[in-house]
Amino acid sequence: QVQLVESGGGLVQAGGSLRLSCAASGRTFSSRGMGWFRQTPGKEREFVASISYSGAVTYYADSVKGRFTVSRDNAKNTVYLQMNGLKPEDTAVYYCAGRKSGLGYSTAFIEYDSWGQGTQVTVAS
Repeated sequence: QVQLVESGGGLVQAGGSLRLSCAASGRTFSSRGMGWFRQTPGKEREFVASISYSGAVTYYADSVKGRFTVSRDNAKNTVYLQMNGLKPEDTAVYYCAGRKSGLGYSTAFIEYDSWGQGTQVTVAS
């Protein structure tokens, strides 16, 4: 496992942008696939984006495709989620997650074994 700490959340107007960062500790970060999920009160945690260990493979939920971009900098042990064209329905707590397999992508919550504490994103209409 790795320790994950998210940052970059906040309040933004609809149509605006935010960039979330997730800093990881540990020497295994560069070999692990990473993902972003989000959750609103009373709902299950929802997949947002996934990235392979090298960054060569990315995958997005249909609801964010074309607006969000996931990337990583293995030299800095950090994964990012650039969010553009934000909508009120994007309001949620966003979580960074890591999985043992670094290959391809995964949308499955159960495949991720490391989680950050979450960062709140609020989009005002």
